Amino acid sequence: MNKVEYTGTVWALSHNDPEPLVKHSIKKLLECGIKEDDIKIVDSPDQPKVGEIIAEIWPHELVIARIRTIRGESFISGTELNIELKTDENGIYID
Repeated sequence: MNKVEYTGTVWALSHNDPEPLVKHSIKKLLECGIKEDDIKIVDSPDQPKVGEIIAEIWPHELVIARIRTIRGESFISGTELNIELKTDENGIYID
């Protein structure tokens, strides 16, 4: 698995996602070399900084991006890595 270079907070964006999905996403972030203490699970990042990592959680994909620009309360990020979140035939996350 690719390692993610980062400093500071890693924002894991979860919009009321189910707990198994969030836990599996955190597992994948840990496999990318991100420390658990650096991960903040939020709906929207609080005062993000340029260079920080955003991990957007989707049902079958984890999109890891780096914040490039901040405008007001919004940010623009560029995708660095997509991680497929695999499930078995019962919808249980695997790998």
